[in-house]
Amino acid sequence: MDFNELKPKVSDLVSNSSSLNKTLKDVCELLKYSVPYYDWVGFYFKNGEKKELKIGPYAGLATDHTIIPFGKGICGQVAVSSENLVVPDVNAQNNYIACSLNVKSEIVIPLFVNNINIGQIDVDSNTADPFTREDERFLEFVCESVASIM
Repeated sequence: MDFNELKPKVSDLVSNSSSLNKTLKDVCELLKYSVPYYDWVGFYFKNGEKKELKIGPYAGLATDHTIIPFGKGICGQVAVSSENLVVPDVNAQNNYIACSLNVKSEIVIPLFVNNINIGQIDVDSNTADPFTREDERFLEFVCESVASIM
């Protein structure tokens, strides 16, 4: 599915939100089942005042990585840098936390509320190097949309 076709669907989910967790879960499922190379889609959020991320709603296989320290793995790096991170080959990263042996690439986009990085959307792919600038822009749109209800 084209990202321009997905944007209104994301907007509809967000604008009709009755529960934050349900909306986040619905967004994850929409992306996972609409984009062929999005094999795991989830949100991580800062865990209170701790320097760690806690898993939020997601779509895909269960993961043991429910808590990620800041700086560790791709998600932990984004928690520190507050910048998008696209990893075309996770095996080339020495600071990668393997969620599944099938994952070949990952993209993580920070989620800001009032200019504060409160979390992120994380997408794992079993395809090598599938993410483009369009993925980045689209996932930024998703984060901005979600931020509007937080």
